[in-house]
Amino acid sequence: MDYEELTTMVEEQNQSERKEGGKRGRKPGRKVSIEKIDMKAKLERSRQSARECRARKKLRYQYLEELVTDREKAVVELRRELEKLYNWALEVDAGRCPDGLQELLEELGAMKQE
Repeated sequence: MDYEELTTMVEEQNQSERKEGGKRGRKPGRKVSIEKIDMKAKLERSRQSARECRARKKLRYQYLEELVTDREKAVVELRRELEKLYNWALEVDAGRCPDGLQELLEELGAMKQE
């Protein structure tokens, strides 16, 4: 046997082995089912992520609404105090001692002494 005959026989054997083994690579039917499973899992992860995002958004808005409510209450209290002090200033300018001013001054004096 010479070299050419030997290589021809080896090639024939390789070709027959390939035919017996079938096609190489992925099988067409299998790819579709894997893609469907992957797509379903991906969609479910996306839905779960969207649910979590909406829940975080809801909590954030609740927190901000509470913060705004607290600040509005503080503003109302400060406006009341400002109105009271404004009226006291008008009373003092008129030469009268307003109600509560003497008590406030006594409290402030006690705080200074401490």
